[in-house]
Amino acid sequence: MLLVGRKGGPEERLVPAEGFELATVKIRGLDRDAVWKNVALPALIPLALRAGLRIVDRFKPDVVLGMGGYVMAPAVAAARMRGIPYVLHEKDVRPGLATRIFAARAAAICTTLPGTERRLPGRRVELTGVPLRDGFAQRTPDVPPRRLLVTGGSQGARNLNQAVWSALDDLCSRFEEVVHVAGAQGADGVAQHARPRYRGMAFTDEMADLMSRADLLVSRAGVGTIAEATAVGLPMILVPGTFGGGHQEENAAAMVEAGAAVRLGDAGLTGAGLVASIAALDDERLRAMAAASAAAGRRDAAKRVLAILHEVARR
Repeated sequence: MLLVGRKGGPEERLVPAEGFELATVKIRGLDRDAVWKNVALPALIPLALRAGLRIVDRFKPDVVLGMGGYVMAPAVAAARMRGIPYVLHEKDVRPGLATRIFAARAAAICTTLPGTERRLPGRRVELTGVPLRDGFAQRTPDVPPRRLLVTGGSQGARNLNQAVWSALDDLCSRFEEVVHVAGAQGADGVAQHARPRYRGMAFTDEMADLMSRADLLVSRAGVGTIAEATAVGLPMILVPGTFGGGHQEENAAAMVEAGAAVRLGDAGLTGAGLVASIAALDDERLRAMAAASAAAGRRDAAKRVLAILHEVARR
């Protein structure tokens, strides 16, 4: 197996450390929020495609798996040019640009959340879930919830962080423990707000452990966090990010429709609003949300994706 990643990305450190072979390509994605950053793309894309062709010609894969996003484009494009079958994995409900470009000739498209199949009519779409690290095991959260977990992703979520800190007295009186993963931008704030019952941190590599002890999750609506939470069976309060064309709104909507989550808007988010949303969840609602979350979880996602890859390679 060969993994292909972005030159200069964290995969240069993480992949070899896990014992896998890595090839890298110099590539960057289309920036919809700051379009001036796209000036170099016309020169970069042909170079990335040539690098992808060199990698594919050298490795000679039986099948290529594109895990979504711009990083997959050089290798998937090279596979298509060489007549090698490829499978795509789309994490968000709304398919990204790279998925839309390559969907027509994909042998299959694996998805994470319900609703993506409606965006890709006429294609073979399989709801597999997203492969997760070990440790995300289903459990029954305590009701009423005793431990609150708040996370805004690796970069943090400024409005969510401020809402938590402004409501910290109420939250710490309501919960035995409030665990807050505040991201890079919240590193100073977690130290300034240190107090009993509040455990703040900028980063963690132990999300599986934190979720194994949490009873309620407040988070962005990134698909990785949703996949982890549903694997455990946690009820969720989701605060979708407004970046990237607002794709997280549709992720949150899928979980609200499933009955596993409630949505809070990022604009105008306040500590009082956060506390009110938590208080509105009675015991019966929380149990129903936890059951819906567990039903939406795909704990065997890696096996599902692998089975499709084996089938495509044999065919």
